[in-house]
Amino acid sequence: MSTFDPAIPTTASPEVEFISLSHLNPSTELNPVPSRGIDLTYFRKYVRSLEEGGYDYTLLPYGSGSADSFVTASAVGQLTERIKPIVALRPNTTPPTVAAQKLATLDQLTEGRAVVHLISGGSDAEQARQGDYLPKNRRYARTSEYIDLLRQSWTSAEPFSHDGEFYKFDEFGPGFAPYNGPIPISIGGQSDEAFAVGGAKADIFSFWGEPLSDLRGEIDRVNGIAATAGRPNPRIWVTFRPIIAQTDELAWKKAHSYVSKISESFQKYQPRRQGDPQNVGSQRALAHAAQSELYDRALWTRTAAVTNAAGASTALVGSPETVAAAILDYVDQGASLVSIRGYDTLADAVDYGRYILPLVRQEIAHRTATGRRGTLQADHLGNHAPEYGQFAAAGQ
Repeated sequence: MSTFDPAIPTTASPEVEFISLSHLNPSTELNPVPSRGIDLTYFRKYVRSLEEGGYDYTLLPYGSGSADSFVTASAVGQLTERIKPIVALRPNTTPPTVAAQKLATLDQLTEGRAVVHLISGGSDAEQARQGDYLPKNRRYARTSEYIDLLRQSWTSAEPFSHDGEFYKFDEFGPGFAPYNGPIPISIGGQSDEAFAVGGAKADIFSFWGEPLSDLRGEIDRVNGIAATAGRPNPRIWVTFRPIIAQTDELAWKKAHSYVSKISESFQKYQPRRQGDPQNVGSQRALAHAAQSELYDRALWTRTAAVTNAAGASTALVGSPETVAAAILDYVDQGASLVSIRGYDTLADAVDYGRYILPLVRQEIAHRTATGRRGTLQADHLGNHAPEYGQFAAAGQ
């Protein structure tokens, strides 16, 4: 970054909202506690910290051996006044008319806060654990049909029948209505099938944290598909695992300490995730990690490398100011939804709410008021300054 242009990039989103992921017990990747249970006291505390910290959404994840995301999302809705619960949903687990009913019920109970994130499935083995044997390309075709049926279930004023490739029923509806119109639908993934379905039909398209230039190309691809389908551009959701401390140097000391613990716990508790991942998102993350550990202002890929890119795993490392500036770099590329979740889950959620969210929102307010960028990105250069790279290398 040789010079700083105060003009707001034409690709920049004028807004940004923050997402976290809800954790059900105190287990972390730094200190795993083997458990499949819900620690209700902890869960309440965690969700309350998101509300108090100013987050806008929380994702309720789904896995074959995890808690049910509909039930946990309903709990979040009743424990908060403002947080929007995002239900992670695999189409193979719930018929679309039933899912529409469940989501509309959640939306009514939360007065319009429900969101759904559809997971077509990136692992054949994980899908098979719940009896789903469709190949990956057909899973996305099923998701496409699923989206159409969700929306029709929410909006049809008359009973309707359907005889499609994956679903068939007679005279369903009118379905149970959402609080105030159709519920936002999110899709993620980086396969050709994910882009085709998500670009043409999703309200939100989600990415893991990637180098800025790569992400820009992916956003253009999604928007091009949306334009061809005659739909507005989907909102862009990007996910990071920030590692922060008071200064960049201290953040790097923490990051190197974290990565050794994360690697050890991954090897011990998730051995079946070894081997080449099937999903394109993980393949891309590993390819970026193999090419370089550091990208742009603060993107660090070693956390992806040591976990075999099992889920969202790329980090942003630095002081709160450096990480906030890095998030704004992604906002400048078009991201309007930013998911940040840490490795020390509750403590990080609290720290992000105290130190990162206010900085980003202050910059967005400045842009709205003045029509120009503030100086946060110019003043906190991260990897665009030589000493940052020295801090990064010091712990290796």
